Amino acid sequence: MILNIDWKSFFIGEENWEFLFEIALRTFIMYFIILIGLRLLGKRGVRQLSVFELVVIISLGSAAGDPMFYKEIGLLIPVIIFFIIVGAYRLTTYLTAKSEKLDDLIEGKCVYLIKQSKFNIEEFKKEVLAQDEFFAELRQQSISHLGQVENVILETSGTLSVYFYPDEKVQFGLPILPELFAKKTKILNTNMHYACSFCGNVDQVTTRTEHICPNCNHNEWVIAINNCRIK
Repeated sequence: MILNIDWKSFFIGEENWEFLFEIALRTFIMYFIILIGLRLLGKRGVRQLSVFELVVIISLGSAAGDPMFYKEIGLLIPVIIFFIIVGAYRLTTYLTAKSEKLDDLIEGKCVYLIKQSKFNIEEFKKEVLAQDEFFAELRQQSISHLGQVENVILETSGTLSVYFYPDEKVQFGLPILPELFAKKTKILNTNMHYACSFCGNVDQVTTRTEHICPNCNHNEWVIAINNCRIK
């Protein structure tokens, strides 16, 4: 059976072959317009995107995409859109620099997720960040337990800033290695350090019994460890 395929329509649809050259020229021009737009956003806008800056980049991409291959859209329209988007971005960055409240509204605030080796529970609940995802990011920095960490700050860009204790000040902390963290228990042995699996609070247990965390009122514990980081 021989298929009767219109190869011209298969590859370029209803357009003529000449339109391929027009697409190439449109794409070439829009490429340089995008470069100019990103340059006008400034170095920070390209290096470290906030939520607002990400919206700007997506808007620029949307404005650039259609005129590359839609014949009915002229190039002047996306150029105007580009200048409006970049101008709005510049105006917004100027206003946020002048107003701390506006800056907090648009960019958000950095928050402490870990304070002195324990979860800052109220702040952590506000963020869309699962505990296992958070632990995975810490493990990528050679962290095996929270006793190695003094503070962890979630920046407005979404990155984590981690501040470590020096080796001589490392304390017992909640292990974040999957194999150790999975060994949760409610009945604790005496004279051992345990870390609350919910908040990271560390207690030294004196009696073999079910123990309630005084910091968060949870009762699942993991044997705490105090080894130093491998650098």
